[in-house]
Amino acid sequence: MNVGLFGGTFDPIHNGHIALARAAQERFRLDRIYFVPANVPPHKQRQPLMPYIHRYAMVVLATMGHKAFLPSLLEAPAATLAETGPGKGRQTARVHAEPNYSIDTVRRLKHFLKKSDRLFFLIGIDAFDEIAKWHQAEALFHECEFVVASRPGYSLADVANALPPSLRPSEAVTKPFAKQPAKGDLVLKAATVHLLDNLHQAISATAIREAIAAKRSLKKFVDPKVEAYIKKLGLDYG
Repeated sequence: MNVGLFGGTFDPIHNGHIALARAAQERFRLDRIYFVPANVPPHKQRQPLMPYIHRYAMVVLATMGHKAFLPSLLEAPAATLAETGPGKGRQTARVHAEPNYSIDTVRRLKHFLKKSDRLFFLIGIDAFDEIAKWHQAEALFHECEFVVASRPGYSLADVANALPPSLRPSEAVTKPFAKQPAKGDLVLKAATVHLLDNLHQAISATAIREAIAAKRSLKKFVDPKVEAYIKKLGLDYG
């Protein structure tokens, strides 16, 4: 079985996330894709986030109707309701809360999979550009294959050079890639990276929050059910 893992803050989940998942599902014939909202993302601990329970609820709404898309509680806080409370505003991650490292999430998921299952880690190229700084990054590449949503301006060399130093090809190997756009597959001895091109959408969490604050339509950004949820609960992204 082919399985995808798509993690992130999903604050909120938007059409770009769904487009990436659909493209990955089609190309790699993924039987299921787990959408995993992070409780405490390691690289965004100082960034105010909507409470976990709301972000998870929006993931549930956005993935309804997609049989292979499964909302996951793999990174849920131990006591979600107690941690987040019923408040509508964003919160800063608690100082004592443990960050959600992707290596731990991947290994937790693989505990429920068969050894013959193939695991793909879905990620955008901007986040992948920082992958070498992730906790136990080298180990993460041994646990799964990466599916990266590419966009114009990135070359295959950029992708190779983003790898952790121990997995990074030599300059002699990557130099010819400098003029090749980031698409296709990069298969190395200890890392496999698949590039999905033609997926770039001008959608950002910042643009969505600005639209919410200005009380503009979110139709071009998010699923209608997500927009209704945000408006009905009066979620404050200001």
